[in-house]
Amino acid sequence: MSSTLIKNGTVIDPSQKLQAKRDLLIENGKIARIEASISGNYEHVVDAAGEFVVPGLIDIHVHFREPGDEEEETIASGSAAAVAGGFTTVCCMPNTKPALDNESQIEFILRESERIGLANVLPVGAITKGREGKELAELASMFQRGAIAFSDDGVGVNDASVMRKVLQYIKMFDGLIMQHCEDHQLGGGSMHAGHVSLELGMPSIPAEAEHLMIARDVVLNRMIGCRYHVQHISSAFSVELIRRAKQDNLPVTAEVAPHHLLLTDESCRTFDTNYKMNPPLRTQADVDACIAGVKDCTIDILATDHAPHLAEEKELEFPYAPFGIIGLEGALSLYIKALVTPGHIDWMKLIDMMSTRGAQIVRLDRGTLGVGAVADVTIIDPEMEWTIDKEQFQSKSRNCPFHGWAVKGRATQTIVGGATKWRLS
Repeated sequence: MSSTLIKNGTVIDPSQKLQAKRDLLIENGKIARIEASISGNYEHVVDAAGEFVVPGLIDIHVHFREPGDEEEETIASGSAAAVAGGFTTVCCMPNTKPALDNESQIEFILRESERIGLANVLPVGAITKGREGKELAELASMFQRGAIAFSDDGVGVNDASVMRKVLQYIKMFDGLIMQHCEDHQLGGGSMHAGHVSLELGMPSIPAEAEHLMIARDVVLNRMIGCRYHVQHISSAFSVELIRRAKQDNLPVTAEVAPHHLLLTDESCRTFDTNYKMNPPLRTQADVDACIAGVKDCTIDILATDHAPHLAEEKELEFPYAPFGIIGLEGALSLYIKALVTPGHIDWMKLIDMMSTRGAQIVRLDRGTLGVGAVADVTIIDPEMEWTIDKEQFQSKSRNCPFHGWAVKGRATQTIVGGATKWRLS
């Protein structure tokens, strides 16, 4: 029976409300013991003095591009990037070519994840066939085959009648919808609609595009009660809409990405397409509102929206370059910079938002270090100072606006199912 003893670390486990110096023993892929001191002869011993031992980080919003755009990212390269960032489980979006809109595509992702054997890669099935927003995809059969949730991410479901059917249908088997909230009729631009876009003469996307879809879906869902998750929230009034929905006890959750906590549309003045993303970077007031939403639990989790693209694509002129940036390998440090270092939240809440709460939203038996749980564990050095270097990433792509940033805190070891999948050399 394989065994790993992690000694002298500070265990932070929101599922047990535990933050204390503890030894943690892993046996046969499961958490066997957590005690003040554990002695004995074990196959592997890890000295985690000065480090945090936490449930494996979980990101419920990534893009791995396989099948169809393997030159940008594969399940293998994306999994390598995940464990290098401290993530043991990720949920991949269905905007592949072809889309993940049937049970065979779901099975493909799960088989590849098992074959590669790094992070747990869980597929999110498309809401509509081909993500075209017209006809419902094979929702029930995908759910039965292992789809963790449903989304047309990259686009929102614009037709209200289709969305109402989706809510009703997925409610029947208590599934989860993840919505990219953007009204297409107000979309089509390259950056946030505001003073900066006006000065630059850049086609823009107003925040109302996000507001309208969130408000519409909340109204549609009031009598249905389907579990509904807002992806990559980016604006102040969107946070307020979610806050009001929660006050009405509606089954709504939300996520925010690092770039919407650290960057604003002022960055677009450089015309660097690594600042082009959807939803776009907005104003400082929107950033402040998102941080306030994290602090008061309006926003439930932190997700990267890891979106790889080729260098030649991002070298196009700003209006023609694709949206999106990579995020898995620097996310933990960026969240520390945005939220922990300024004192907005503590480490317990950070780990809750990066692991435990995400597992609860997608109903996954992870995000805990409870005895008997699967041993997905991340070890973090909270004081390690380093510089984000995109050239050192495991991802195939390099579209990162945070290259060269000095940050603090980093995952030093990632354990998945009791086996070490990555260790900082």
